[in-house]
Amino acid sequence: MQQQTIMSVGKRIPLNIKKLGINGEGIGYYKRNIVFVPGAITGEEVYIELTKVARGYSEGKIIKVQKRSKHRTTPPCPVYDECGGCQLQHMKYDMQLKAKRDIVAQSLAKYVKDGAKKIDLRPTIGMDDPWNYRNKSAFQARQSGDKVLAGLYAENSHKLLDIEDCAVQHPMTAKMTTKVKRIMQELQIPAYNEKTNRGTVRTIVVRTGVNTGETQIVFVTTKKNFDQKDELVERVKALDSKIVSIVQNVKEDSSPLIFGDQTIVLAGKETIREKLGEYAFDLSARAFFQLNPTQTVHLYNQIKKAAKLTGKESIVDAYCGVGTIGLWLSKGAKEIRGMDIIPESIVDAKKNAKKYGVENATYVQGTAEHWLEEWRLDGYVPDVVTVDPPRTGLDDSFIETMLVIRPERIVYTSCNPSTLAKDLAQLTELYQVEYIQPVDMFPQTAHVESVTLLTLKK
Repeated sequence: MQQQTIMSVGKRIPLNIKKLGINGEGIGYYKRNIVFVPGAITGEEVYIELTKVARGYSEGKIIKVQKRSKHRTTPPCPVYDECGGCQLQHMKYDMQLKAKRDIVAQSLAKYVKDGAKKIDLRPTIGMDDPWNYRNKSAFQARQSGDKVLAGLYAENSHKLLDIEDCAVQHPMTAKMTTKVKRIMQELQIPAYNEKTNRGTVRTIVVRTGVNTGETQIVFVTTKKNFDQKDELVERVKALDSKIVSIVQNVKEDSSPLIFGDQTIVLAGKETIREKLGEYAFDLSARAFFQLNPTQTVHLYNQIKKAAKLTGKESIVDAYCGVGTIGLWLSKGAKEIRGMDIIPESIVDAKKNAKKYGVENATYVQGTAEHWLEEWRLDGYVPDVVTVDPPRTGLDDSFIETMLVIRPERIVYTSCNPSTLAKDLAQLTELYQVEYIQPVDMFPQTAHVESVTLLTLKK
C-alpha cells in the first residue's frame, strides 16, 4: 500500500540508473522502489514518467536525459522507439558487449551466490559489423485501404509498423519484402484484415543464405487458391536471379503461429542452401536455422574449444536438433550420440551425417535423460555432454541424470542467463565452472548467448 502511495502512474520523478536489466532496460531506485526504464543507460540521470505501478516494481518512460552517458548514441532505425524488436540501438556497440557480460554476471550473483565471484566470466565476443545480420524476416502483411503494409507490431500494441528497411535484417530480406508488397498492391491481391477476417496474404517470409546468396520467398496465405496467383509468382521470380525458391504456406486458423501445415512449392526449389564453415545445409520454409550464421561459426568454435577433443572422446549431443553441433565436433571425437524429441529433427540429423560421411554419429528420438539412463545401464557413459536447451533451460530430470552419470565435461550453450545461472547452482554440486564465454548472436538487442565449460570435481 505504501508503494502505491509513493508511486502512481503519471507521476514524474528523477532517477539515477544503477544497472541494466536482462531485457536491456535501465534500473534505478526511487525511495527504495525498483523502477525499470527502457532506453536508459547505466550512470545516467533521467527524469521519467511512471507508466506502470505493480507490486514490487514500477516502469517508466524517459521525459528527459539530464545527465547523458558517453556511451549513448543515436539509433539509426526510424521506428526504434516504437518497434521493440531491438533494445540497445541507443548504446554504442562496445558498451553493448560489456552490458551483455554484466547481464550474465548479475544472473550469476542472484542464483550462484558466493560462487559467482570465482567464475571466469570472459569478455563478450562481438561482430566486426553488428548490423544487417539476420538472415530471415517474417513480416505481417495487412491491408489498409488500397495499400498493402508489411512489418512488425509496435511493442505492447496491435499497431502494425510498415517497415521499408530494418537495420538488423540482411539487406536482401528487407528489399525483397518491400518489392513483394508493392507487387501485391499493383495486382490487387489483398493482405489479411484481422478485423474482418478477410484477405489473402497473412505473412511475407524471406530467408537468404548469407554465405550463398540463395533466397526464398514464402507467402503465408489464408487459402490455397486466389486470384492473380500465377502472375504474382512470375513477377516475384523476375525480381532477382538470387530468388531460387518461391513457396506458399496455407494457414487457415487464427492461432499465433506463423505457419500452417500445408506447404506448396510455387516456383524453383523446395529449399535454399546455407553454409557454415565447411558444411552446407538445405533449408525448407519451416526449418529452424540460426538467424546469424556469421556468429554461429564463432559460437560453434567456442563449443568445440570447450569440449577439448583429442579424438578419443565419446560425446552426447543433447537437444541435438538437426545435428549441426554434432557435425561440428565429429572430426575431433571418437563417437557422437545425439537425441531430440522432434522426429523430423532426427531424420534431418541422420541425413546430414550421411551427407558428410560422418560414420561415428548415432541419432535417436526421445529425451536426453531417457537415453542417457538406458545407455548407462548398458555400460556407456560419455566423456563430454554438450547441451543447447531452449530459453527455459535444462529440465530438473536432466540435471539429476548428469549428477548420476557424471560425464567428465559438460559444455552448456545458453540463450538465457537467468536459467543458465539457476542450472549452474544445481550442477556445481559436483561440477566446477571453468569459464563462461558470452557470444553476441543478436547485436542491438538484449539477448546474450554463452558457452559454459563445466568439469567434474575430483
